[in-house]
Amino acid sequence: MPDMFCFQCEQTAGGTGCQGRAGVCGKKANTATLQDELTGALIGLARTAMNSTPTAETHKTVIEGLFTTITNVSFDDEAIECQIAKTEAAKQAMAPQCSSCASKCVRNDNYDMQNLWTDNEDIRSLKSLILFGIRGMAAYAYHALVLGYTDDEVNLFFYKALAAIGEELDADTLLALVMETGNVNLKCMELLDRANTETYGTPEPTKVTMNIEAGPFIVVSGHDLYDLHLLLEQTKGKGINIYTHGEMLPAHAYPALKAYPHLKGNFGTAWQNQQKEFDGLPAPVLFTTNCLMPVKQSYSDRIFTTEVVAYPEMVHIDEDKDFTPVINKALELGGYRELHPMTGINGGDTLTTGFARGTVLSVADKVIDAVKAGAIKHFFLVGGCDGARPGRNYYTDFVKQTPKDTIILTLACGKYRFNDLDLGEIGGLPRIMDMGQCNDAYSAIQVAIALAGAFECGVNELPLTLVLSWYEQKAVCILLSLLALGIKNIYLGPTLPAFVSPNILNVLVEKFGISPISTPEADLKKILG
Repeated sequence: MPDMFCFQCEQTAGGTGCQGRAGVCGKKANTATLQDELTGALIGLARTAMNSTPTAETHKTVIEGLFTTITNVSFDDEAIECQIAKTEAAKQAMAPQCSSCASKCVRNDNYDMQNLWTDNEDIRSLKSLILFGIRGMAAYAYHALVLGYTDDEVNLFFYKALAAIGEELDADTLLALVMETGNVNLKCMELLDRANTETYGTPEPTKVTMNIEAGPFIVVSGHDLYDLHLLLEQTKGKGINIYTHGEMLPAHAYPALKAYPHLKGNFGTAWQNQQKEFDGLPAPVLFTTNCLMPVKQSYSDRIFTTEVVAYPEMVHIDEDKDFTPVINKALELGGYRELHPMTGINGGDTLTTGFARGTVLSVADKVIDAVKAGAIKHFFLVGGCDGARPGRNYYTDFVKQTPKDTIILTLACGKYRFNDLDLGEIGGLPRIMDMGQCNDAYSAIQVAIALAGAFECGVNELPLTLVLSWYEQKAVCILLSLLALGIKNIYLGPTLPAFVSPNILNVLVEKFGISPISTPEADLKKILG
């Protein structure tokens, strides 16, 4: 088994990189090596596309391939090998004459990722920001694509960015491409926002129980609303309840999804607690996107995957989306015999979601009046990825210590650190407003832009501070979008990315004022004065 190198997520070994036989996420070295091979093949496909005309099917192959390489998506070597073969076939279809050409021009050769991992650390850092950013963006593009929404600018940028990773480029050129990645990701998040809202309606504030009713049920994890919708349709009238998990929580706020009476509530807390929370679970779990952890034997017979998510020996639901195996397993296991109470990490058993931009902007006049009257002194966007590394209790403590005249906007799974808290209201508005999934950072950005317009100032002049937690690549592309918009003075934790070199970090600090988190007390004092 070959040794591996990977430093794309926050939990990477020693804060520098996973090496040797396995990664902290649970991936074996061979799996990580295959993901590098897939990335190299995608760069070869991008090189070919830059000199040819890619099709819609080529776009899909690139998006799926990048999505496959996100942390906690695929642990299955066979699935990754199939994706590599699909990538090679797409390249062959675009340039069939190249395979038999006697005069190789190397313009469509695959890329050896070892060249990146051993490159000058600043060049490696900038290329990693691009690569990990487009991996995250690909997940958003995929979710939009399954709903029938696509964008040529986004699709073509994947080829440009991938090809650049295999080229000899200077730091200034790469830094400009990093900012372009952020701008294109903003467009991609807007695309997904439109896909979700035009398909399922504008999210509405909704209270969601964490208690699990007696009887058969299915837990749905991940981000893909389309998969949830299909499962809701296929379980109608079967006496099976559906519970969301992790980043699927915001689904309860979409009118077309909440209309299903058997969409009952939310199971458990954030993704990193699944091995404990799924232990002995009397129900199946369907994983639709990332956040899958190595599966324990105690529940291995009830894990199902779909889309590009894959784990060895787990049942995979193919593109036909026939969830019969999941449904049958739910009926077989039977669920809990009586009401099963569950709570968040702070003891609350009810969560509220649905404060996307449509809701917040509908009461913008109240928000503006409250700010002008001094009832709201500051806004905090506290959100991002959750994870298992010690120190993430910072975000719980930070929110608990925010003054009563402040509002906390939140999104992504980082909110599970505090979203079961009841911090009261200001002028009828809850102090904690869950704006949705990680991609709903687009909503938060639109709210900030609207408020800046109302107060006739720049976003950086608003009484608004971003306190973000990161774990994987979707957090990277969101951060790049915020930087591309010129948003400054972001607090980032629990650690800084291992793939950002000291020199590149200095550039980001000097240009954008990025600060590592310290303690809630010190940071609040610095922010509020």
